[in-house]
Amino acid sequence: MSLEPHQLDAKGKHAFAQKNFVEAANYFRQAVDGYTQGRAGLEAAEAKNNLSVALLQAGKPQEALDAVIGTEQVFAGAHDIKRQAMALGNQAAALEGLHRYDEAIKNYELSADLFGSIDEGDLRAMVMKSAAAIKLKTGKITRTAGGDRAGK
Repeated sequence: MSLEPHQLDAKGKHAFAQKNFVEAANYFRQAVDGYTQGRAGLEAAEAKNNLSVALLQAGKPQEALDAVIGTEQVFAGAHDIKRQAMALGNQAAALEGLHRYDEAIKNYELSADLFGSIDEGDLRAMVMKSAAAIKLKTGKITRTAGGDRAGK
């Protein structure tokens, strides 16, 4: 008996909670396929985001990035700003895992702007903290209007 995409998604979330990231990724991948075949675009995009997080936790940042690319556009088209921002944050995390720091910072900041536009202060702070950590680690501290380094 074959499982419905939402059942596969639930199994993926359970496996993720148990820290079985490879198993979770397999379930999320199957859910993506099922949702895509059923033309359930938002659900497929959500499953791709879940897949991305599981793959990143499994130490596979390139696969995580590949899974999440384009989902932000699906959510933007549906005017789902929160999930759009989350997708950008997931992309940023994968880019960070690939040491593509400039791109990661850009996506974290785009995510933060979207979270800010919908009053999601905690989520905004989380992605801004991630961007700041990369800037600190790489020496890419933003200069203030007076030309001094921020935090000096």
